[in-house]
Amino acid sequence: METTKTLPQELEHLNGLADILDNRFRIPGTSIRFGIDAIIGLIPYVGDVLTFIVSGYLLILMARKGASGMLILKMLWNILFDGVMGTIPLLGDILDFRIRANTKNVNLMLEHYEEGQHQGSAWWVIILILILVILLIALSVYVVWRVLYWVVT
Repeated sequence: METTKTLPQELEHLNGLADILDNRFRIPGTSIRFGIDAIIGLIPYVGDVLTFIVSGYLLILMARKGASGMLILKMLWNILFDGVMGTIPLLGDILDFRIRANTKNVNLMLEHYEEGQHQGSAWWVIILILILVILLIALSVYVVWRVLYWVVT
């Protein structure tokens, strides 16, 4: 999936970075494209962490260019999905040829920047996640307390 529209000048470097990560190379005789993400991802775990960091950097750059909270949330989902799938041996390497999270994120940014899509706040998601984390912590404390009570008595 390549960017089909042109980005404003100040966002063009983001497109270039996404292209290097996702689409720079082509397997000769085919239309299959891949980037540095797929190559580095071949190094078990270390490669996935490195490409996850670079994708996070791309996300930060997009946030600085005015991405809304909802857009950041959608971009973060793409990065997390790519990162989690990348940790699965062999399947993650195959999926690196298809997922292209960075290109998807540049396209989302373009839709936001030019067409006004993906507007809105993501505070409700952040609040929901905080509530879930608090509940998980409380559940963990309760389970530890019950186990210690069981061990002591």
